[in-house]
Amino acid sequence: MINLVIMSKSLNSIYAVNYDANEDFLYGIIAVPARKALKREKIDSLEKLSDYSEKEILQLHGFGKNTVMKLKDYMKENQVFFKEA
Repeated sequence: MINLVIMSKSLNSIYAVNYDANEDFLYGIIAVPARKALKREKIDSLEKLSDYSEKEILQLHGFGKNTVMKLKDYMKENQVFFKEA
């Protein structure tokens, strides 16, 4: 039990060191490769994302049909949509 507490504390400190607040956009919604692709394109908000079509986003590294489907669901919850192609 003590080992678990020690391990938990060490993992928390590692996470705190590696945490980057700029990486929060869509954290937990889509995977890291897709989030990094959006970052490269300077897409860091749903408003900026809505300036792109679904087809344009699918061309980015890390985006496939499954990722786009998750993204569309999240966008719909926030009443934001891809531009029409």
